[in-house]
Amino acid sequence: MNAAILHRRDVRTLAPGPTPVIRTKRLTLRPHRLGDADAMTESLSDFAVTRMLARVPVPYDRQDALDWLVPRTCGDLDSDWMLAITERDDVHIGCVGIDLRHGRWHLGYWLNRYYWRRGIMTEAVTAALERFARRMPEVAVFSGVFADNPASLKLQQKLGFDIIGCAEVYSFARNTMVPHIETVLKPGALRLSQAA
Repeated sequence: MNAAILHRRDVRTLAPGPTPVIRTKRLTLRPHRLGDADAMTESLSDFAVTRMLARVPVPYDRQDALDWLVPRTCGDLDSDWMLAITERDDVHIGCVGIDLRHGRWHLGYWLNRYYWRRGIMTEAVTAALERFARRMPEVAVFSGVFADNPASLKLQQKLGFDIIGCAEVYSFARNTMVPHIETVLKPGALRLSQAA
C-alpha cells in the first residue's frame, strides 16, 4: 500500500482522546456545556467577531448556538476538541477548536471582542496546541486566516505556523468569497517560548 495513502488513513483513525480541561495562568479551557449558549450567542452576534469566521451564520441566535452545542455535549463528535475559553468566573468568552476535516487536523478560534488585545487568545491557543502535540506528536495542524486579519496571522506565525498558500473561502457572515491565507504547524514546530 502506498505510504501516503496509509498515512492519510492513519490520521483519520487516530484521535487525541477526549476533550481535556486545560488550566493556564489566567484561563480554563474546558469542554462546552449547553449552558454556554447565551454567552456564545452574545459573542457571535457581534459582526466584528463573525466576519473573521468562515462557518458562522449572520444573524446568529440562541438556536444556532444550541444546534452547534448539542452534538458536542452529547458525545457525537468525540474526536474533535472544542474548548470553551473561560476565566475564573467560568463564563464562556471564546473557543479554541482542533477538529478533523477531510483527513487533516484543523485549528480554529474566536474570542468575544471585549477580551481582545489582552493576550488571551495567544494563551489559549498555545495551551491547546501544546496539549494536542503531546497527544498527537507526529500530526501536522492546519489553519489559516482571512487576508484582512493580520493579528490572527501574527499569532499563528509566532507559534510556528508557516504560510503554505492562498485560496478563496466562502464566508457565511460576509456572504461572499474572501481571500484566505492557508497555514500549517508541522510536527515539532510549536514555538512555546515565542508565545509567552
